[in-house]
Amino acid sequence: MRRFPIVSHHHYEAKLPERHRFPMAKYGALRRALETMGLVPDGFVRPDPAPLETIALAHARAYVDAVAACAVEPAIERRIGLPVDEGVTRRARASVGGTLLAARLALEHGLSGSTAGGSHHAQVAGGAGFCVFNDVAIAAKALLAERAIARALVVDLDVHQGDGTADCLADAPDLVTLSVHAEKNYPVRKIPSDRDVGLPDAMGDADYLATIAEHVPDMLDRVAPDLVFYNAGVDPHADDRLGRLALSDEGLFARDRFVVREARRRGIPLVAVIGGGYGEDAEAIGRRHALVFRAMAEAG
Repeated sequence: MRRFPIVSHHHYEAKLPERHRFPMAKYGALRRALETMGLVPDGFVRPDPAPLETIALAHARAYVDAVAACAVEPAIERRIGLPVDEGVTRRARASVGGTLLAARLALEHGLSGSTAGGSHHAQVAGGAGFCVFNDVAIAAKALLAERAIARALVVDLDVHQGDGTADCLADAPDLVTLSVHAEKNYPVRKIPSDRDVGLPDAMGDADYLATIAEHVPDMLDRVAPDLVFYNAGVDPHADDRLGRLALSDEGLFARDRFVVREARRRGIPLVAVIGGGYGEDAEAIGRRHALVFRAMAEAG
Protein backbone atom coordinates (compact mmCIF):
# COMPACT_ATOMS: atom_id res chain seq x y z
CA MET A 1 0.00 0.00 0.00
CA ARG A 2 1.40 3.36 -1.01
CA ARG A 3 1.51 6.06 1.66
CA PHE A 4 0.47 9.53 0.52
CA PRO A 5 -0.77 12.67 2.31
CA ILE A 6 -4.52 13.07 2.87
CA VAL A 7 -5.80 16.53 3.77
CA SER A 8 -8.75 17.00 6.10
CA HIS A 9 -10.23 19.43 8.61
CA HIS A 10 -13.10 19.18 11.07
CA HIS A 11 -14.41 22.43 9.60
CA TYR A 12 -15.31 20.48 6.46
CA GLU A 13 -18.44 19.53 8.39
CA ALA A 14 -20.83 22.40 9.22
CA LYS A 15 -24.07 22.38 11.19
CA LEU A 16 -27.21 22.48 9.03
CA PRO A 17 -30.90 22.76 9.88
CA GLU A 18 -32.45 19.48 11.01
CA ARG A 19 -33.47 17.16 8.15
CA HIS A 20 -31.57 19.19 5.56
CA ARG A 21 -31.16 17.07 2.43
CA PHE A 22 -27.40 17.68 2.13
CA PRO A 23 -25.64 14.74 3.87
CA MET A 24 -23.11 16.74 5.88
CA ALA A 25 -22.41 13.75 8.13
CA LYS A 26 -20.66 11.97 5.26
CA TYR A 27 -17.46 13.95 5.91
CA GLY A 28 -17.04 12.49 9.37
CA ALA A 29 -17.98 9.07 8.00
CA LEU A 30 -15.25 9.36 5.37
CA ARG A 31 -12.63 10.28 7.95
CA ARG A 32 -13.61 7.26 10.04
CA ALA A 33 -13.51 4.99 6.99
CA LEU A 34 -10.00 6.13 6.07
CA GLU A 35 -8.81 5.61 9.64
CA THR A 36 -10.32 2.12 9.71
CA MET A 37 -8.60 1.29 6.41
CA GLY A 38 -5.25 2.33 7.86
CA LEU A 39 -4.66 5.01 5.23
CA VAL A 40 -3.75 7.78 7.68
CA PRO A 41 -1.21 6.16 10.06
CA ASP A 42 0.36 9.56 10.75
CA GLY A 43 -2.92 11.45 10.82
CA PHE A 44 -4.52 13.86 8.40
CA VAL A 45 -2.76 16.94 7.08
CA ARG A 46 -4.67 20.00 8.27
CA PRO A 47 -5.15 22.94 5.87
CA ASP A 48 -5.46 26.62 6.64
CA PRO A 49 -8.55 28.48 5.42
CA ALA A 50 -8.03 29.97 1.97
CA PRO A 51 -7.35 33.74 1.93
CA LEU A 52 -10.07 35.83 0.31
CA GLU A 53 -7.55 37.13 -2.22
CA THR A 54 -6.89 33.58 -3.39
CA ILE A 55 -10.60 32.78 -3.66
CA ALA A 56 -11.05 35.92 -5.76
CA LEU A 57 -8.78 34.44 -8.44
CA ALA A 58 -11.85 32.50 -9.63
CA HIS A 59 -14.81 34.41 -8.17
CA ALA A 60 -16.10 37.98 -8.36
CA ARG A 61 -14.70 39.92 -5.42
CA ALA A 62 -18.12 41.27 -4.48
CA TYR A 63 -19.43 37.72 -4.10
CA VAL A 64 -16.36 36.61 -2.11
CA ASP A 65 -16.79 39.53 0.28
CA ALA A 66 -20.52 38.82 0.65
CA VAL A 67 -19.80 35.21 1.64
CA ALA A 68 -17.12 36.33 4.09
CA ALA A 69 -19.62 38.72 5.68
CA CYS A 70 -22.40 36.08 5.68
CA ALA A 71 -24.43 38.56 3.61
CA VAL A 72 -25.11 36.66 0.38
CA GLU A 73 -28.14 37.80 -1.59
CA PRO A 74 -31.19 35.63 -0.85
CA ALA A 75 -31.53 34.58 -4.50
CA ILE A 76 -27.94 33.27 -4.57
CA GLU A 77 -28.37 31.58 -1.20
CA ARG A 78 -31.43 29.79 -2.57
CA ARG A 79 -29.43 28.62 -5.59
CA ILE A 80 -26.72 27.33 -3.27
CA GLY A 81 -29.25 25.45 -1.17
CA LEU A 82 -27.29 25.97 2.06
CA PRO A 83 -27.60 28.71 4.67
CA VAL A 84 -24.48 30.83 4.10
CA ASP A 85 -23.85 31.42 7.78
CA GLU A 86 -20.62 31.47 9.77
CA GLY A 87 -20.26 27.68 9.82
CA VAL A 88 -20.90 27.17 6.12
CA THR A 89 -18.58 30.07 5.26
CA ARG A 90 -15.85 28.58 7.45
CA ARG A 91 -16.43 25.22 5.77
CA ALA A 92 -16.16 26.73 2.28
CA ARG A 93 -12.85 28.46 3.05
CA ALA A 94 -11.45 25.32 4.69
CA SER A 95 -12.46 23.23 1.68
CA VAL A 96 -10.68 25.57 -0.74
CA GLY A 97 -7.62 25.62 1.49
CA GLY A 98 -7.71 21.83 1.61
CA THR A 99 -7.84 21.37 -2.14
CA LEU A 100 -5.03 23.86 -2.68
CA LEU A 101 -2.85 22.18 -0.05
CA ALA A 102 -3.60 18.73 -1.46
CA ALA A 103 -2.68 19.96 -4.94
CA ARG A 104 0.66 21.24 -3.67
CA LEU A 105 1.27 17.91 -1.92
CA ALA A 106 0.40 16.01 -5.09
CA LEU A 107 3.03 17.98 -7.01
CA GLU A 108 5.54 16.98 -4.32
CA HIS A 109 4.50 13.36 -3.69
CA GLY A 110 2.76 12.33 -6.93
CA LEU A 111 -0.61 11.69 -5.26
CA SER A 112 -2.72 13.41 -2.66
CA GLY A 113 -6.36 14.04 -1.86
CA SER A 114 -8.70 16.05 0.29
CA THR A 115 -11.68 14.62 2.15
CA ALA A 116 -13.86 17.44 0.81
CA GLY A 117 -13.87 19.56 -2.36
CA GLY A 118 -15.28 19.15 -5.81
CA SER A 119 -17.71 22.07 -5.45
CA HIS A 120 -18.07 22.30 -9.21
CA HIS A 121 -21.35 24.22 -9.51
CA ALA A 122 -19.99 27.46 -8.01
CA GLN A 123 -19.62 29.96 -10.85
CA VAL A 124 -17.70 33.24 -11.09
CA ALA A 125 -20.56 35.40 -9.85
CA GLY A 126 -22.06 33.08 -7.25
CA GLY A 127 -22.57 29.62 -5.86
CA ALA A 128 -25.18 26.99 -6.70
CA GLY A 129 -26.04 23.35 -6.11
CA PHE A 130 -24.61 23.06 -2.55
CA CYS A 131 -21.39 24.73 -3.77
CA VAL A 132 -20.22 28.04 -2.28
CA PHE A 133 -16.69 28.37 -3.71
CA ASN A 134 -15.22 26.37 -6.61
CA ASP A 135 -12.21 24.87 -4.85
CA VAL A 136 -10.72 23.13 -7.89
CA ALA A 137 -10.91 26.22 -10.10
CA ILE A 138 -9.39 28.38 -7.36
CA ALA A 139 -6.56 25.93 -6.70
CA ALA A 140 -5.79 25.54 -10.40
CA LYS A 141 -5.69 29.30 -10.94
CA ALA A 142 -3.54 29.84 -7.85
CA LEU A 143 -0.96 27.27 -8.95
CA LEU A 144 -0.95 28.70 -12.48
CA ALA A 145 -0.49 32.26 -11.17
CA GLU A 146 2.52 31.27 -9.10
CA ARG A 147 3.92 29.18 -11.97
CA ALA A 148 3.85 25.95 -10.01
CA ILE A 149 2.12 24.49 -13.08
CA ALA A 150 1.76 25.52 -16.71
CA ARG A 151 -1.17 23.25 -17.59
CA ALA A 152 -3.74 21.27 -15.66
CA LEU A 153 -6.56 18.89 -16.54
CA VAL A 154 -9.75 18.63 -14.50
CA VAL A 155 -11.23 15.13 -14.81
CA ASP A 156 -14.75 15.59 -13.43
CA LEU A 157 -16.63 12.31 -13.03
CA ASP A 158 -19.31 13.57 -10.67
CA VAL A 159 -22.75 12.61 -12.01
CA HIS A 160 -23.59 16.30 -12.56
CA GLN A 161 -22.00 18.43 -15.25
CA GLY A 162 -19.24 20.73 -13.99
CA ASP A 163 -20.84 23.97 -15.12
CA GLY A 164 -19.21 26.15 -12.49
CA THR A 165 -15.70 24.88 -13.21
CA ALA A 166 -16.24 25.51 -16.92
CA ASP A 167 -17.36 29.06 -16.10
CA CYS A 168 -14.50 29.82 -13.70
CA LEU A 169 -11.84 28.47 -16.07
CA ALA A 170 -13.24 29.89 -19.30
CA ASP A 171 -10.54 32.59 -19.33
CA ALA A 172 -7.71 30.12 -18.69
CA PRO A 173 -7.01 28.05 -21.83
CA ASP A 174 -4.23 26.09 -20.12
CA LEU A 175 -6.66 24.82 -17.46
CA VAL A 176 -8.68 22.21 -19.33
CA THR A 177 -11.92 20.55 -18.21
CA LEU A 178 -13.40 17.11 -18.99
CA SER A 179 -16.86 16.42 -17.60
CA VAL A 180 -18.52 12.99 -17.87
CA HIS A 181 -22.02 13.17 -16.43
CA ALA A 182 -25.67 12.13 -16.69
CA GLU A 183 -26.94 14.31 -19.52
CA LYS A 184 -30.49 14.74 -18.17
CA ASN A 185 -29.38 15.58 -14.65
CA TYR A 186 -28.74 18.94 -12.97
CA PRO A 187 -27.86 21.55 -14.14
CA VAL A 188 -30.49 22.06 -16.83
CA ARG A 189 -28.45 24.87 -18.41
CA LYS A 190 -24.96 23.51 -18.86
CA ILE A 191 -21.90 25.69 -19.45
CA PRO A 192 -19.65 23.95 -22.00
CA SER A 193 -16.49 22.31 -20.70
CA ASP A 194 -13.53 21.74 -23.00
CA ARG A 195 -15.02 18.27 -23.45
CA ASP A 196 -18.45 17.20 -22.23
CA VAL A 197 -19.62 13.61 -22.36
CA GLY A 198 -23.32 13.32 -21.54
CA LEU A 199 -24.49 9.83 -20.56
CA PRO A 200 -27.97 8.27 -20.79
CA ASP A 201 -29.94 7.46 -17.67
CA ALA A 202 -29.36 4.12 -15.93
CA MET A 203 -25.96 3.41 -17.51
CA GLY A 204 -24.24 0.62 -15.61
CA ASP A 205 -20.66 -0.39 -14.85
CA ALA A 206 -19.56 -1.90 -18.16
CA ASP A 207 -20.73 0.87 -20.47
CA TYR A 208 -19.61 3.57 -18.06
CA LEU A 209 -16.11 2.15 -17.71
CA ALA A 210 -15.84 1.79 -21.49
CA THR A 211 -16.72 5.48 -21.83
CA ILE A 212 -14.11 6.49 -19.28
CA ALA A 213 -11.51 4.36 -21.05
CA GLU A 214 -12.31 6.15 -24.30
CA HIS A 215 -12.02 9.71 -23.00
CA VAL A 216 -9.67 9.94 -20.00
CA PRO A 217 -6.48 8.59 -21.66
CA ASP A 218 -7.17 10.66 -24.78
CA MET A 219 -7.48 13.88 -22.76
CA LEU A 220 -4.38 13.08 -20.71
CA ASP A 221 -2.40 12.64 -23.92
CA ARG A 222 -3.85 15.70 -25.66
CA VAL A 223 -3.39 18.06 -22.73
CA ALA A 224 -0.17 16.59 -21.24
CA PRO A 225 -0.92 18.37 -17.96
CA ASP A 226 1.44 19.07 -15.09
CA LEU A 227 -1.33 18.11 -12.67
CA VAL A 228 -4.68 16.28 -12.75
CA PHE A 229 -7.53 17.44 -10.54
CA TYR A 230 -9.81 14.43 -10.18
CA ASN A 231 -13.38 15.01 -9.00
CA ALA A 232 -14.30 11.50 -7.86
CA GLY A 233 -17.97 12.11 -7.09
CA VAL A 234 -19.78 8.95 -6.03
CA ASP A 235 -23.22 10.14 -7.13
CA PRO A 236 -23.12 7.93 -10.29
CA HIS A 237 -23.93 5.10 -7.84
CA ALA A 238 -27.21 3.26 -8.39
CA ASP A 239 -28.38 4.08 -4.86
CA ASP A 240 -27.56 7.78 -4.97
CA ARG A 241 -30.53 10.03 -4.29
CA LEU A 242 -29.53 12.67 -6.84
CA GLY A 243 -27.90 10.50 -9.50
CA ARG A 244 -29.40 8.99 -12.63
CA LEU A 245 -26.76 6.35 -13.37
CA ALA A 246 -26.43 2.80 -12.04
CA LEU A 247 -22.86 2.10 -10.94
CA SER A 248 -22.04 -0.37 -8.19
CA ASP A 249 -19.39 0.05 -5.50
CA GLU A 250 -17.17 -2.19 -7.61
CA GLY A 251 -17.78 -0.01 -10.67
CA LEU A 252 -16.86 3.15 -8.77
CA PHE A 253 -13.64 1.56 -7.50
CA ALA A 254 -12.74 0.32 -10.99
CA ARG A 255 -13.30 3.87 -12.30
CA ASP A 256 -11.10 5.43 -9.62
CA ARG A 257 -8.38 2.84 -10.06
CA PHE A 258 -8.37 3.42 -13.83
CA VAL A 259 -8.07 7.21 -13.58
CA VAL A 260 -5.34 7.06 -10.96
CA ARG A 261 -3.33 4.44 -12.85
CA GLU A 262 -3.59 6.29 -16.17
CA ALA A 263 -2.16 9.40 -14.54
CA ARG A 264 0.53 7.43 -12.73
CA ARG A 265 1.47 5.57 -15.90
CA ARG A 266 2.25 8.92 -17.53
CA GLY A 267 4.06 10.30 -14.49
CA ILE A 268 1.42 13.00 -13.95
CA PRO A 269 0.68 14.05 -10.35
CA LEU A 270 -2.97 13.65 -9.34
CA VAL A 271 -5.00 15.32 -6.62
CA ALA A 272 -8.41 13.86 -5.75
CA VAL A 273 -11.44 15.64 -4.31
CA ILE A 274 -14.60 13.83 -3.31
CA GLY A 275 -17.41 15.63 -5.15
CA GLY A 276 -21.03 14.60 -4.72
CA GLY A 277 -22.68 11.71 -2.95
CA TYR A 278 -26.24 11.89 -1.61
CA GLY A 279 -28.63 9.81 0.46
CA GLU A 280 -29.82 8.99 3.95
CA ASP A 281 -27.00 6.58 4.89
CA ALA A 282 -24.00 8.81 5.58
CA GLU A 283 -21.80 5.88 6.57
CA ALA A 284 -22.39 4.12 3.24
CA ILE A 285 -21.67 7.33 1.34
CA GLY A 286 -18.49 7.87 3.35
CA ARG A 287 -17.30 4.36 2.48
CA ARG A 288 -17.91 5.06 -1.22
CA HIS A 289 -15.92 8.28 -1.00
CA ALA A 290 -13.09 6.28 0.56
CA LEU A 291 -12.74 4.22 -2.62
CA VAL A 292 -10.68 6.84 -4.44
CA PHE A 293 -8.21 6.97 -1.54
CA ARG A 294 -7.96 3.18 -1.61
CA ALA A 295 -7.30 3.38 -5.35
CA MET A 296 -4.45 5.83 -4.73
CA ALA A 297 -3.04 3.66 -1.96
CA GLU A 298 -2.99 0.64 -4.26
CA ALA A 299 -1.57 2.49 -7.25
CA GLY A 300 2.02 1.85 -6.22
